[in-house]
Amino acid sequence: MRALIVEDDAPTRDLLARALREELFQVDAVADAADAETRAVTGMFDVIVLDVMLPGHDGFLVCRRLRARAVDTPILLLTGRQALEDRVRGLDAGADDYLAKPFAVEELLARLRALTRRGRSRHLTAVLSYGDIEVDQRDHVARVGGRPLALTATEYRLLEYLVLHAESLVTREELQLHVWGEHAGRESNVVDVYISHLRRKLNGDAASYVRTVRGVGYTLNRVGAKTCR
Repeated sequence: MRALIVEDDAPTRDLLARALREELFQVDAVADAADAETRAVTGMFDVIVLDVMLPGHDGFLVCRRLRARAVDTPILLLTGRQALEDRVRGLDAGADDYLAKPFAVEELLARLRALTRRGRSRHLTAVLSYGDIEVDQRDHVARVGGRPLALTATEYRLLEYLVLHAESLVTREELQLHVWGEHAGRESNVVDVYISHLRRKLNGDAASYVRTVRGVGYTLNRVGAKTCR
């Protein structure tokens, strides 16, 4: 699953990103309203965590503008405002849920799980498939030809992202951002190492789907150029 975090406070933004990645979310994180709207409209997110107090204009307006542009991704508002009228204002703006600061991370995660379950029929096909590969986003399990794969959490996120973007070129930078966030340096070979691990675990024909585009990144494709290992 993929989440967009909109929070201008860097420590809070980093805390949220770490917590969601530990729950196997792919996380994009931005700090202002303009970037939030651009990402939300162009990206395929399963949930948006939106702070109310943002530079530029507030989260209430962001929420209304997204709904006006037919973005129906579930939105959880975060705010230090705890008055009843503020909660009502947020829900009237089109938010699906509202959580006041300070909050427990466990409660935030529980609310996000509820939102993604509620929005699954609109936003998420529970099982992604490409060729013999299946990725069950509900149970975080991957299979090849019906055989479960023993993947680490990172390997699962990597395969899920490749399947979501099957037959499209995915750069190393994209994979670093969406699988590792800001933790992998631009010069790191972590992507290549994990691609190698993933190929070994896919094995057989499925392993050959993961193709290297030299100097750029990878693509998941059953046909085309010879795989470079």
